[in-house]
Amino acid sequence: MSSIPTARDYTKASVLDAVLSEAPLTRTKLIEMTRLSQATVSRKVEELLFDGFLVEQGVDAVVRRGRPSTFLDVPGAAGHIVGIAFGTRTTCVLVTDLRGREVRHIIVPSLEGGDVGTTAEWLVDLIVETSDSAEGPLRQIVAALPGRVLNGTTRSGTPESRKIFLDSRLQSAIEERLKAPVTVESDANASLRGILKDDASIGNAALFMLSTVLSFAGCTDHEIAKGRSPAFGDLGGVLFSGVGNETLDGLLSTTGILQFAQGRGLDLEGVEALWSQPQEKASRAEVMEAFTTAIVTAVGAVAVTLDPESVYFVGRLSPLVDEVLSEARSRLAQSLPTVPEIRVVPQVIGLSVARGAAQAGLALAHSRLRESMLEARRESQSP
Repeated sequence: MSSIPTARDYTKASVLDAVLSEAPLTRTKLIEMTRLSQATVSRKVEELLFDGFLVEQGVDAVVRRGRPSTFLDVPGAAGHIVGIAFGTRTTCVLVTDLRGREVRHIIVPSLEGGDVGTTAEWLVDLIVETSDSAEGPLRQIVAALPGRVLNGTTRSGTPESRKIFLDSRLQSAIEERLKAPVTVESDANASLRGILKDDASIGNAALFMLSTVLSFAGCTDHEIAKGRSPAFGDLGGVLFSGVGNETLDGLLSTTGILQFAQGRGLDLEGVEALWSQPQEKASRAEVMEAFTTAIVTAVGAVAVTLDPESVYFVGRLSPLVDEVLSEARSRLAQSLPTVPEIRVVPQVIGLSVARGAAQAGLALAHSRLRESMLEARRESQSP
């Protein structure tokens, strides 16, 4: 007998995909989404109910005749996901169920100076505390951190204090203690994932995360662009800003703009003082002119290479982007035939990135569940 999954196996996996993405939903909605017959959907739903991936709850009040249509949902016991925003200042741990509904989140000051063992113990304790009310197995952990991450190992711009999370020993220690896979991605990718989740109409877009370091993310046809080499997305370290010898990272990161401002005579204890406290006018004007030029350069670079419909700015320097955005749009209109929509997206520091990391975790877990369902067929039929 063949161990190759059959069309029926793929049909069951497709029904599971639809439920994981849209639950709670009725059987009628499931038929519309999958374009399968009523009889086929009914059979696969019964199988998934038996497997524990579905539960029935509530009644669709819209149904006017015939048998009441119950809602199908993903039970909490099917498992949960952890998304982590591992920032320089704060760390946010967020737990969702397999449908992406938030169970709980915690935001705490980031641990400084810990070795692999200490950091692993600290993170595991945070995850356990946050997951206290979650049900079922922990299926995936995704940690987002500043800088660029490729395949969880290659990095550029990541602050030294955060590079510990890229240590395979730390990831292995967490995986061993929590019995769940750990994946790492950039905070920019995680932020863009959160925006894409909230707006299904977004096709091609670019995002700049202006935090401790400048990081970049892009999407094509609503899918995160990965790139084929470590150079992908390294705009901040490669491109000059248009202001002397300053790179984009030198003006569009908190570390860079703070050093630039201090070099122009502004006595700042922190970068927030640039917009929250009165400053010497001439020096501040010079800083803001340089910042505006860097914004124009960054948007111009992605506009002529990636042709995005939208460009988003997020991160701690968002108040400065808000201040110069009108002037930046005006300058871009003089050099570009079409200026993409440029927006500053309000985000909760730490939490928004953790939500995006959880979205990445959901995608991985859903894919793994689908594959395990097909693999079970292979194993059941093997001699």
